[in-house]
Amino acid sequence: MTPALRALRGYYPDAEIHLLAPAEIAPLFEHLPWLNHVWSMPRRRGRASLGETWPLLKDLRREHFDRSVDFASNDRGAILSRFIGAKKRLGWDISGGFLGRKFCYTDRVIPAEDPVHESAQLVHLLSGWEVPPSPSLETEIRPDAALAASAKAILPHDSAILCHVASSQPRKEWPLAHWAEWHRLASLAGRQVVFTTARGERESALMAELQKLEPGAEILPLITDLPLFLAVLARAKVFVAGDTGPLHFAAGLGVPTVSLFGPTSPARWGPIGKKHRILTANVCSCEASSAICTAARHCLAEISPAQVAAAVDQIIGGG
Repeated sequence: MTPALRALRGYYPDAEIHLLAPAEIAPLFEHLPWLNHVWSMPRRRGRASLGETWPLLKDLRREHFDRSVDFASNDRGAILSRFIGAKKRLGWDISGGFLGRKFCYTDRVIPAEDPVHESAQLVHLLSGWEVPPSPSLETEIRPDAALAASAKAILPHDSAILCHVASSQPRKEWPLAHWAEWHRLASLAGRQVVFTTARGERESALMAELQKLEPGAEILPLITDLPLFLAVLARAKVFVAGDTGPLHFAAGLGVPTVSLFGPTSPARWGPIGKKHRILTANVCSCEASSAICTAARHCLAEISPAQVAAAVDQIIGGG
């Protein structure tokens, strides 16, 4: 979404631009120079709590916004757009959702046809207000400079290759045996490889299993504070992961990435920019709605540790 926010600021240079984001990801936007204010909304996935959100909505209504744009493209985003009460409200012209969805907006845009990168799609939404496309679709996040010392204490290496093993969807995870082999190859080449993962019992189990495979592997302590996690990511020389949130955080922070794609589309979700390398497996046979790979052999297993090593070498060597 950040390229679209840049485009908004470019078209409305004197506007006061506010962003409403779920509380768990609001820190991603707090240091962007194009925003005047970031509103943090309490949210529970799959549940709506009017008691929690109504005080926030009342505060937003008091701002008397002239315009609002709904990037979320879901029922909750449409309802919030209507409740906030801006005079002009922009959203997607799509089928589905609740019956009164289309009446939540004053202006609507038909999504561009696939395949379109998600950043390009969100910039396209602004065409409903004749906002020209952003000259760059590279995402951008700014870490909290005040956390630099704390981040260095956690990741003291200045040339670390940071690897994120887990995903919220196991089908997006590279096999642990491949991570172990990649660690051996990188260590032989003199690379400093450090592993990180997400919180949760399954994720902790993955780290324990990786340590069994590679007892010498360095693993960061669990970082549950998102601003601190972003500051640690910003210190990485290269970031290696599947199609996960941290991959996109790293890309937004300007860290070169090697991403592993199979069950999801790199054309839609791959990091944009010359500093990123995308490795792809054959088209996955799993259904898009499935979080777990059901194939006889995981599609991501087709991406070899040697390929990852070569991609990292290419980035570090400037190739």
